[in-house]
Amino acid sequence: MKKRYYYLIRVQFLGFRYSGWQKQPGQRTIEGMLLKTLKFILPQQKFKILGAGRTDAKVSALDAAFQLILEEEPISDLSDFIKLFNNNLPTDIKVFKINYIDKGFNIIKDSKSKEYRYFFSFGEKNHPFCAPYMANILEDLDINLMIKAAALYTGTHNFRAYTAKPGENKQVTRTLTSCEIIENTEINASFFPERSYILRICGKGFMRYQVRMIMGALVQLGKGLLSIQEIESSLLEGTEIKISYIAPGSGLLLHKLEFE
Repeated sequence: MKKRYYYLIRVQFLGFRYSGWQKQPGQRTIEGMLLKTLKFILPQQKFKILGAGRTDAKVSALDAAFQLILEEEPISDLSDFIKLFNNNLPTDIKVFKINYIDKGFNIIKDSKSKEYRYFFSFGEKNHPFCAPYMANILEDLDINLMIKAAALYTGTHNFRAYTAKPGENKQVTRTLTSCEIIENTEINASFFPERSYILRICGKGFMRYQVRMIMGALVQLGKGLLSIQEIESSLLEGTEIKISYIAPGSGLLLHKLEFE
């Protein structure tokens, strides 16, 4: 039986040029770029990678992770491997940490918490350079009402209204340990608007589009297209409320990933 070696690799990326995490034919993806680079730097080795989740197109990550499984030969020097990996990755992807892990580690099941941050501004058009980092809502928003409503998502709720194509067997009851809108003091640049905001969400696991649909509902609330009572109703089992707006991917950042 061939010996296998297991590693947990932490990675950062700017997702604006990519069609999400998962490898897809004819598309530039984060997983596809990692695989292509690993094939180049490990030409004689069999390997596979497993991601901690799938980010959507244009979504970025400050702290994402994937599992690398090597056959027969281990990595001889982890620091040299990170340097070699980064030297051959494009400039918008960076590996920043690698650890040995036990073969019993499961990158999906052993996820303890994920923290997402959604950056946005409103009221006037942003400088074009903001586009990779921040969603731009041109209309005015009632930000105070949005701040009040964001807190309603904290706790255990039925999030059926906040996912694409919820199947009969899909686990739609999820727990958010926190959900809040705060003013952005975390990332800045000379071309950023004077004021911008962050929707900060933390939980164990999220369904596809869940964070972007929560943001979408809050934007609709801020525009006056939804009421705060409809936000409350949208979290109840059997709700008839449909969240029709999925916020753009380019404002979303996977901020932090923790494992058991």
